[in-house]
Amino acid sequence: MKTFYLEPELWGPARSGNSVELRGEEASHMLRSLRLDTGETVQLIDGLGTLGTFEITATAKHAAVLSPLEIQDIPLPHNPVSLALGWTKSLRRSILLEKATELQAAELIFWKAQRSQGKVPDEVKDSWQAKLLAGAKQCGNPRIPELKTCPNGVDDLIAMAKDYEHCYLLWEDQDCESILDFPAVTRPGKVLCVVGPEGGFTDEEAEALRENGFQAMSLGHSVLRWETAALMCLGLFWWGRHHAD
Repeated sequence: MKTFYLEPELWGPARSGNSVELRGEEASHMLRSLRLDTGETVQLIDGLGTLGTFEITATAKHAAVLSPLEIQDIPLPHNPVSLALGWTKSLRRSILLEKATELQAAELIFWKAQRSQGKVPDEVKDSWQAKLLAGAKQCGNPRIPELKTCPNGVDDLIAMAKDYEHCYLLWEDQDCESILDFPAVTRPGKVLCVVGPEGGFTDEEAEALRENGFQAMSLGHSVLRWETAALMCLGLFWWGRHHAD
């Protein structure tokens, strides 16, 4: 079933059992690219956890009228994961944004590390949001990760740690004895995982995080690339949720 995005503020009529109208790029994609027509069933998401099944009941040149069949509010998992990524000019960021949505990241935070390449943008870019939305529609995930930027290095991460039950430093240091294992990825509570930039953490950054309650964890003996470490981390938590029982 194809998935489309309807802004959160437009869901009111559907929650009362009434039809909604899909316009703009989403309607164009539905009607022109996919050539869907009346009587067909589609999914809508709002990016905040709402998932609905709708029937196309009418179409126009630039709009489609959709009648709700079922609406669900999907809760956050028992251990929502926020991933803090050391800023890098990686050309693979677009892929990471899409895949992080598919793997149900709750939040993505780009932070300024000492070895970061370039300046962390002050504001979240619209193009990043578009990649998240593309990933959500691809897999039918009704919840899009929240995006943040942190320009003040580990100080920002330490300040936000109080909002999480579990804080992990995903460290490439070969002497790190703890591994991100099944118990770690299945514990209930909000999780903050920190990944360094392409050049890795400095000793100063790693020590500051450890002194402020971040538990050093390894992803194995190999030194992984920036986006590989990020997606492996999210993949382990995704796997853990599906095997916790």
